[in-house]
Amino acid sequence: MPLLEVSHLSISLQTPRGRALAVRGLDFILERGATLGLIGESGCGKSLTALALMGLLPAHAQVSGSIRLGGEELLGMDERTLCRLRGNRMAMVFQEPMTALNPVHSIGRQVAEPLRLHLGLGERAARERALQLLERVGIRGAQQRYGDYPHQFSGGQRQRITIAMALACGPDLLIADEPTTALDVTVQRQILDLVQELVAEHSMALLLISHDLGVIARNVEQLLVMYGGTVVESGMTEAVFARRAHPYTRGLFAARPQLGASAAAGGRRPLPTIAGTVPELADLPAGCPFAGRCTFTQAQCMQQTPPAVTLDSARTPLPASLQAWAQPHVARCLSAQAMAAGGAA
Repeated sequence: MPLLEVSHLSISLQTPRGRALAVRGLDFILERGATLGLIGESGCGKSLTALALMGLLPAHAQVSGSIRLGGEELLGMDERTLCRLRGNRMAMVFQEPMTALNPVHSIGRQVAEPLRLHLGLGERAARERALQLLERVGIRGAQQRYGDYPHQFSGGQRQRITIAMALACGPDLLIADEPTTALDVTVQRQILDLVQELVAEHSMALLLISHDLGVIARNVEQLLVMYGGTVVESGMTEAVFARRAHPYTRGLFAARPQLGASAAAGGRRPLPTIAGTVPELADLPAGCPFAGRCTFTQAQCMQQTPPAVTLDSARTPLPASLQAWAQPHVARCLSAQAMAAGGAA
């Protein structure tokens, strides 16, 4: 049985123009010990998906579909039961640690709280375990800093503290929602390396949300590419990166700055962009959400969602270590086969 199984997940939000679908029919499976990335530009539905998994969507959101954790349905679960799962079997590292941490409580108290609530540890035992966690995530002098408050730490240190909180009870599932936002490149790498080490130590499943292709390439084995609330391409990371079969995925790759590219072109080569702008949720076409911005748009693309096309996985062999949970390479595009074969540039 998969650890996490999401089926036909749809989320609608109230907008000034009425209700609009922000996530549309999302499906994925995450096995124990596996790592999955969600990638796409801001507003594509990545963070809403994470909040739905945690049962933390805004009150006006309407959700349909199914989210099963270890075979247990989460949608429709009462708040008290969800509270027993959050921080215990599933945990989340948020984008901005300063808003994730309570400014009026010491960091030691905040790390120890899930240990007392979920594991029933006494004050002394919870403190000892919290100190171990703080030291493990790289907070120097944890004994002396146990009573300090979030504002007394740097951004990178605060993110380490939120990771310690998330891992306190050894969850089965760790959701990291752009955990390195606003951190410099060096600290970003340290935080991501730390997450990887801890996930491996505890055999947790990891759902990593990012808009950074490099972060996804280094840290997850499989990924979902989202646009307009829809998964437009999915599969094992190596396969998707090697044979990009959706125009949006190709656009993301083309828009990456490349070291030395401008110099090679005499400094006059503009960075490629995706034509048009992201439409509002209420303006998304009935068919492919990328229709209209895509150079391969056909009349059929505007009217109905393109079928999921499964691509030949034999052309991208995977290491034996990944074959146990290998997912097929799938793209929702009428031109998917041609682009995967390199025929549509």
